[in-house]
Amino acid sequence: MIKIKNATFVLSAPSIEETVANDVSEIAFIGRSNVGKSSIINALTNKKGLAKSSSTPGKTRLINFFDITFEKDENDYRARLVDLPGFGYARVSKSMKHEWQRNLTEFIKKRSSIRVFVHLIDSRHPSLEIDKEVSAYLQEICRADQEIIVFFTKADKLKQKDVSALKKIYPTAHLVSSSNGRGITGAIEKIFVSLFGSNV
Repeated sequence: MIKIKNATFVLSAPSIEETVANDVSEIAFIGRSNVGKSSIINALTNKKGLAKSSSTPGKTRLINFFDITFEKDENDYRARLVDLPGFGYARVSKSMKHEWQRNLTEFIKKRSSIRVFVHLIDSRHPSLEIDKEVSAYLQEICRADQEIIVFFTKADKLKQKDVSALKKIYPTAHLVSSSNGRGITGAIEKIFVSLFGSNV
């Protein structure tokens, strides 16, 4: 069994110039505001309150870094989790929103230590145009040494017919829920294998 046995907050950075060193493989979490990103990060790390959620969707504008330690077969594997600002919904001026997006895209493209992108999509709204745009962008800039994983959040809100409908569109969809823990163990293993391979 693979688990995240330790997770600690490192830094909140307002820009790419103020981030931490590229000294360990990173997993970058990206998703629209209100997708439940903070809750999923807390569920994956089994540390309630590690990632702070805002009462105002889209309010968080910082890039948050967390050092994590995976454990597999009594061996430890260090990595870093990067919580990117949510997109959409933010009640700010167009100029400020443009500045966020510019900083965010610059960070994503230049951050050489990112090995895995985790794109979170609300399972109740799986086909929003904004998520399609993010998916297309990630595919466009993804390097050979990077991988994109998609998790569909808030799976506890779906009825079985909704799950079946989602699976028809996305046959390999991995559904997760921070409320009842659905898919969390599998999500940890999927991220681990993407980072370190299946033979370690």
